[in-house]
Amino acid sequence: MIKETSKEDLVNVLSLWNNGEVMSFVGYPNGLSITSSELGEWLNWAIAKPGRCHYSIYHNEIGYCGETFYHVDDIYKTAALDIKLIPEAQGKGIAEYALRFAIDQAFQQGKANRVYVDPHQDNLKAWNLYRKLGFIKKTRPEYLEKWDTHLEISREDWENKNLIGDELQ
Repeated sequence: MIKETSKEDLVNVLSLWNNGEVMSFVGYPNGLSITSSELGEWLNWAIAKPGRCHYSIYHNEIGYCGETFYHVDDIYKTAALDIKLIPEAQGKGIAEYALRFAIDQAFQQGKANRVYVDPHQDNLKAWNLYRKLGFIKKTRPEYLEKWDTHLEISREDWENKNLIGDELQ
C-alpha cells in the first residue's frame, strides 16, 4: 500500500531517517538525528500538491517499508524523485512498485515533463532499479546543485516504455 504521508506516519519516517544503514548513501551514515517536532514542521512542506508529495509505503507482512517522494521544479517542469526502504523491505520488488507510483504521480499530478534521480555512485541496488525503469545517465543540468550523478527519463519515454510493457503482458 502506498499512501500520502500523514501525521500518523511520522513515527515511521522518523525511524527511517534516523537509521544509519538506510541513510548512508545520502551522506548520513549515523542517520539524520532528526526530532519529532522537526519532522512535524517538515510535513507541511513535503506535501504541497500538485508539485510535491511524500508517500509512505506499507506491506501486509512487513508493515512500514519506507518512503517515496517527488518534487517538481515549476520553471523546468522536472521532478526530483527519492525512495528509501528499510533493509527488511529491500529486494522484494517493493521499491520498483513504489517508484513507478511516484513517477506516475509526478507526471500526472505534478505535470512534470521529466523525472530524475541522483543515486550515490556506490549504491548498486539503486542503479539497477533505475536502469530497469528506463532511466538514462545524462549530463546534470546547470540549474541543479552540483552532484556526481544524474539519471532521468522523459514523460514520453516513460509512457512509451510502459505502453510497450503493457502490450507484452
